[in-house]
Amino acid sequence: MKRSDPNANEELSLTEHGTTLTDPPQRRMTSGRGRISLLVLGAGLILIGLNLRIGVASVGPVLGDILGDLHLSATVGSLLTTIPVFAFGAFAFLTPGLTRRFGVHRVLGLVMIILAAGIALRLQPSLLALFSGTVLVGAAIAVGNVLLPTAIKSDFAHRVGLMMGLYSTALFLGASAASGLTVPLLPIVGGSWRWALGIWAVPAVLAALLWIPQMRRRPGRLAGTVAGHDGAADAASEAGEPPFRSILTDPIAWAVTGFMGLQSMSYYAALTWVPSILQDSGMPADEAGWMLSFSAFPAIITCLFAPAAAQRLRPRWLGVAAAFVLTAAGFAGLLVAPTGGAYVWMTLLGLGQGATISLSLSYIVWRSPDAHHTGHVSTMAQGFGYLFAGLGPIGIGWLHTVTGSWTVPLITLLVMLVVQLVIGGFASQDRHIRARGAHSREVVLRG
Repeated sequence: MKRSDPNANEELSLTEHGTTLTDPPQRRMTSGRGRISLLVLGAGLILIGLNLRIGVASVGPVLGDILGDLHLSATVGSLLTTIPVFAFGAFAFLTPGLTRRFGVHRVLGLVMIILAAGIALRLQPSLLALFSGTVLVGAAIAVGNVLLPTAIKSDFAHRVGLMMGLYSTALFLGASAASGLTVPLLPIVGGSWRWALGIWAVPAVLAALLWIPQMRRRPGRLAGTVAGHDGAADAASEAGEPPFRSILTDPIAWAVTGFMGLQSMSYYAALTWVPSILQDSGMPADEAGWMLSFSAFPAIITCLFAPAAAQRLRPRWLGVAAAFVLTAAGFAGLLVAPTGGAYVWMTLLGLGQGATISLSLSYIVWRSPDAHHTGHVSTMAQGFGYLFAGLGPIGIGWLHTVTGSWTVPLITLLVMLVVQLVIGGFASQDRHIRARGAHSREVVLRG
């Protein structure tokens, strides 16, 4: 695959199974059938993205009920929220092998089936089933995390900024819905926390059903716009494309990985401990939980618009800097006057984290010359990134235990944000990874 311009409206020259495609994506979706196919494909991708945080975010609101019902300690119970984050990293490395064997689109369908099964498994009255279901949920999400940017790069190369914005917005919407609605669902399901968790298998089942046409696609066929990555990945490998290990020494790939890991660490540390910070400052528990849910609303705004805005900003690091200022202001407010201006701090924190998450996901796509390399960068960034991110909640909790206050943990988060700013500035450069093999030269982006 050769690309004359790595940006949105480039022409493609892709040979698959003896067929050459040279028309721009826009020219190949003029038919009504093609537009419908494209809409179904896009809706399926967004619905899959909506499911990639629900199975995790729904646990926190009923964690107290789980601990009381199963007579678990807080330490054991915390594994229900930390296991998935480590699973996001560990299971991400299985994705290249699964993709080579089954193809991107088929694996995405299997991800939704396994996710639904993992959520449903937690309905069983067994501690083993609860933790096994949690591992399955984390494994499914890990693979989905890696594949969504790859599928977007492959199928929506001409609308990457828009689709990455919609995808990251879907992540926040799913997490917000699960965290905000799980407790209100308790009376509807007879007060059972198991059913309050299990009902979230329904959106995953719906996503799997909507995705059936994509699972039936023959590898290498068109899906409304660009040739499917399923066959492209295999064909690329046979044509001499570099393996995953070829990017492990690339500085841009490591910058994207570092940015993903640092922003995820900050996000999950806040997700775990912000309610406790507010409660320890005198805020009622229910209000503290609401403040965390409230921060998702401003995050949705920046998730949706940050990728498109970042593509227009000069210099490129301004997007990373703006996200840094917003997030740092939120943490600083929690440090100085946690309850006095809680709505302000959570608004700033939500805006900053929403922008940072969407940018980190977009850099995976923007720094890759093609869908094949997007899969590699996505595996690396989310594999190593989430393994590192899992240390955030644990480390912040340890610092709080050792110091007896939230001052040092919050200062630590602010210091890590400075490191995130530096690495994010490097990741924002208009450069592709050094694509070896068929892509033997480093590409500098135009515009």
